[in-house]
Amino acid sequence: MASVTDRDRTDRHVERWLPVLADLDPDVEGAVTRMSFLTRHLRAVKDRTLADLDLQAHEFDTLHALAGRRGRAAPSALAGDLDMAPASITARVDALLRRGFVHRVPSTVDRRRVDVELTEAGRAAWRGAMDVIGREEHRLLAALDPDERRLLSDLLRRVMLVAERPTD
Repeated sequence: MASVTDRDRTDRHVERWLPVLADLDPDVEGAVTRMSFLTRHLRAVKDRTLADLDLQAHEFDTLHALAGRRGRAAPSALAGDLDMAPASITARVDALLRRGFVHRVPSTVDRRRVDVELTEAGRAAWRGAMDVIGREEHRLLAALDPDERRLLSDLLRRVMLVAERPTD
């Protein structure tokens, strides 16, 4: 297990920049750079996983949004989850329908509406990707004990609350 005294690539990055930027806060630079590297690493794992499973990122994202709604949702709800215009979701649903990952079903709350539902093949495709991605996330965070993981999550929440606030 790594200790706080072990050095990573970000430590070397900060050392290079300290003489260049007199007002550089090494803790801010270190945290932001590490978050950036981790984000890129996890994105690369996701991209490789999706390529290995013959899934496009937009297909996975749509399956993921649908799975997060217990496998069934109105297209407008999916569009909201994916931050897309409702009309744009139709093409995604059509492509997933052709692959056998979803099907359309009558809404249980509004007979004029049609919902989108995951098929077993769609759930298996989503789950296959999630298993690989999740293993890597757990591998990385296994460097921390459960209390440290909770603390990290809590600290990042505080930072996110600031990021989510509108700026003046």
